[in-house]
Amino acid sequence: MAALAASASGLPELDARESVCRACPRLVEWRERVAVERRKAFRDERYWGRPVPGWGAADPAILLVGLAPAAHGGNRTGRIFTGDRSGDWLFASLHRCGLAVQPESVHAGDGQRLLHTRVVATVRCAPPDNKPSPQERDACRPWLVRELELTRPRVLVVLGGFAWQALWPSLAAAGVPVPRPRPRFGHAVEAKAGDMTVLGCYHPSQQNTFTGRVTEEMLDAVFHRARTLAGV
Repeated sequence: MAALAASASGLPELDARESVCRACPRLVEWRERVAVERRKAFRDERYWGRPVPGWGAADPAILLVGLAPAAHGGNRTGRIFTGDRSGDWLFASLHRCGLAVQPESVHAGDGQRLLHTRVVATVRCAPPDNKPSPQERDACRPWLVRELELTRPRVLVVLGGFAWQALWPSLAAAGVPVPRPRPRFGHAVEAKAGDMTVLGCYHPSQQNTFTGRVTEEMLDAVFHRARTLAGV
């Protein structure tokens, strides 16, 4: 699997190869079972049920790094953050900040388009309870490493502490100088990695948005800052 990721010549080939990955038995079993059983609200839909590749601009100035697809979001629609509550908040903010052409993303053919921006996940398969294991995170790392090598964004916006922890060894493996000691995660925290800037952002999960830990203003401030740093 690592060799397949490393030898992908471009993003379309990388996306195709990762979309058939079966490296983690627990994740394969879960994503496929969810796709068969389905949530009642989506019982008439055909689920993607496979690893979910990154999507957005092919030459992004800004790369958004999330945790993993939601079982009935990306695992259903085949597009990360599409069709779930976290995505409702995320794309509304990206639209307000001029990084998405519309304020929502509900399915893969809905006309949504990201501007100067690409979205990826550190783990490409939906995990049970939204909690991938450290071993699953590490097994999935080659896909993120190659995506970093192919895109070389100027700014990375990292959604949540899990993705923050997963990013630094991926950057190092992609040949990007990383700071020592590793910067601590926090909302709106900034760190340099070579010529890239890494921005921390609380994940727009239901738990965070319902409790007010994340607000629209907080998300907008991070994405406006990302635009400024990226020069777009």
